[in-house]
Amino acid sequence: MEIASTPKDTVFQDGTASLYHFRQKDPGAESAINVPFLMVPSMINRWYVLDLRPGASMAEAMVEAGIDTYLLDWGIPNDEDRYLNWALLLERFHRMVRRVKRETGAEKVALLGYCMGGTLASIYSALYPDEVAGFVSLTAPIDFSKGGLLRTLVDEKWFDPFAMTAPGNLSPPQMESGFTSLRPTGKVSKWIMLADKWHKPGFMDSFNAMETWTGDNIPFPAEAYQTYISELYQKNALYKGEHYVAGKHAHLSNITCPLLTVVASRDTICPPEAALVLNEEVSSEDTEVLTIGGGHVGAVVGSRGPRDLYPGVIAWLQKHFGPDAAPVAEKKNDRYSELMSMTASQLRTMLRKANLSPTGNKPELVERIVDLETTPDVAEEE
Repeated sequence: MEIASTPKDTVFQDGTASLYHFRQKDPGAESAINVPFLMVPSMINRWYVLDLRPGASMAEAMVEAGIDTYLLDWGIPNDEDRYLNWALLLERFHRMVRRVKRETGAEKVALLGYCMGGTLASIYSALYPDEVAGFVSLTAPIDFSKGGLLRTLVDEKWFDPFAMTAPGNLSPPQMESGFTSLRPTGKVSKWIMLADKWHKPGFMDSFNAMETWTGDNIPFPAEAYQTYISELYQKNALYKGEHYVAGKHAHLSNITCPLLTVVASRDTICPPEAALVLNEEVSSEDTEVLTIGGGHVGAVVGSRGPRDLYPGVIAWLQKHFGPDAAPVAEKKNDRYSELMSMTASQLRTMLRKANLSPTGNKPELVERIVDLETTPDVAEEE
C-alpha cells in the first residue's frame, strides 16, 4: 500500500511547516495554467488526504493534468507551539505564498483550501487579495452557525476552548473523541463494511489507506485553537464581517478573484449551507459551485474524487488560467468599487428601499444598484 506517493520536493520550511513542490512528469514542460497552484489542507489532520494513494490523490491528478502544484504541510506541532496563535498562522501562510511566487516568478497564486484549510485560505484571500489569482474553497465552513452537529458540540453554553487548552496543545485523543461523538456507531459500522466488502477488488487498499490517515492524528496549537473555536464557531465572526487578524480586518468582501466553492452533498463536518454562503459574501464577479456526492472525506478520496472532483477542479483552473482563459474584467468605476466595499446585507437593504429584488450574490446586487442609479428618471427627463 502506497501512501503520499506522488513524487515531491521540500522547497521551504517554516517552523514545523513545510512547502512541497510536486514534480512534473515532464520537468521541462510549461504548466497547463499560467499561475502556480497551492493546496492548503486542514491543520486538524495530516496533509496527505490530498495525496492519499495512487488513483485517489488530488496532487497526482493535478500533476497528470500538467499543473504546477505546491502544498502547504502544517506539520506536527511541538509542545512549545501552544503559543502559535492565529496571526502567526496567517503570517506563516503568507510566507509560503511568497515562497511559491519566488520559486515560480509568478505575481499571484491560485489557492485550494480543504476543510479548515479552506477557511484559512478564505481569511488569507481577504487579507491579501492582490496575492490570489483564484480560489477553490473545498468543503470549507464559512457560516459557522450552520455547522451542524460540530457547531452544537462546541456551543459556548457547554464548551470552553480556553479551558480545554489550558494545559497546552489540544491532544490527538481529544480531537478524535470529538469526531467520534458525531458518529458514535461509526467504528462499528466500519468493521461491518469491511466484513461485507473485503473481497472486492481494490477495497482493501482503500480501506487500509483510510485507516492509516484517520489514525494519524496530530495535536492542535492551543492559542490557534482558542481563536478557531471562540471567534469562528462560537461568535461566527468571519461570516458576520467582524474577524480581525493582527488588527487587520479580514472581510470576505475583500475577495475579488474567481471563486469555486465545492460542497459534498452528505457532509456533516461542513454542511453545504455552511460553505455556499461564501459565494454571496465575496466581491468576485465570477463565482461557481461544484457539488460532489458523498461525505466530507469521501468526496475527496472516495470514488467520486477521481470521477467528479479532480476533473471539476482541473476544468475550472484551465478555464480561468489556461491558454484560452479570458482576461479578468476591470472594475467599472469608483461607484462600483464603493458599493463593493459594503456588506451584502447593506446592499440588500438599499435594494429593498428601492423596491427591487434583494436576491443574488454580491456582484449581482451591485450591478442592480448601479443600473438603478445610472438609469435616468423618466419624470425628470420629460
